[in-house]
Amino acid sequence: MQIFDQYTDIPQAARGTAIAMGNFDGVHRGHQLVIKSAAQAAQKLGVPLGVAVFKPHPKQFFQPGSAPEQVQSDAARARTLEALGVDYLFVLPFDRTMSLMDDETFVRDVLVKGLGISHVSVGADFHYGRDRVGDTASLQRYGKAYGFGVDIVGLDGEAEEKFSSSAIRAALKAGEPEKAAKILGRPWTMEGLVERGEQRGRTIGVPTANLSLNDYVRPRFGVYAGRARIDGRGAALPGVINVGVRPTVDGAEERLEIYLFDFAGDLYGRMLEVSLEHFIRDEKKFSGLEALKAQIAKDIETARTFLERDQEVNREVDRAG
Repeated sequence: MQIFDQYTDIPQAARGTAIAMGNFDGVHRGHQLVIKSAAQAAQKLGVPLGVAVFKPHPKQFFQPGSAPEQVQSDAARARTLEALGVDYLFVLPFDRTMSLMDDETFVRDVLVKGLGISHVSVGADFHYGRDRVGDTASLQRYGKAYGFGVDIVGLDGEAEEKFSSSAIRAALKAGEPEKAAKILGRPWTMEGLVERGEQRGRTIGVPTANLSLNDYVRPRFGVYAGRARIDGRGAALPGVINVGVRPTVDGAEERLEIYLFDFAGDLYGRMLEVSLEHFIRDEKKFSGLEALKAQIAKDIETARTFLERDQEVNREVDRAG
């Protein structure tokens, strides 16, 4: 997959694509429906498949001090899109110039003159242009006027709930990673380089790998059962995870710590992809390290139970399939 960070000077080979357009933060099941629609158009027209996203997110542009809310890193999103068969990723710079474009100017200058699209698929709630004046109806009108196809894709989920990145964020903030996973079609995962911490975990027999939360949405602070892949290779290893500030040791920095079961080795500077799969308990302040150590032992057992149960369920599904 080739990535462009502009919409001008696009080489001829990347023009004429059928694109899916949106922010696609998380590439959840609803996003996948939009991309599938664009893929079907690409196949019918005999053109490459593209995806167009905005950077920064318009909300970040208009509210630069807003809280971090990313469901997925840009790199992880690109890998997910590539795995879905996307040929070109257009990262459209959402700057002052773009923010002032009305809907027709955006279509004319970005989609037609810039990318030279042959088709665009968007979600049913898609808006664009200054003050969000453009909607799916106007996009269809401009498609007819400028000669490109338009598909509008419903993002309805299950039990009358819409697949959305906002719903994923809400589930994570509520400590419901299973609900987030249902929308995503996979467990929610964050990635980062392992940083050197105070190494207190080693003193109580549970050495942890520490990751900054950076621009990710903040899940409910507490303890989770989950897994981690190291450097993007091999199977994900089970572990127990703490997300928060570590009040027992008067911590202040928000971060994620994971203790990998039955793992021995140095993880400093290595990339971890950590998935939160089950919420165990809220973060709390203990009377001291001994009380914390005792609780961590219980958390480890609870996490093992959760993850072993998941493994058994997966084996049953495989046998049934």
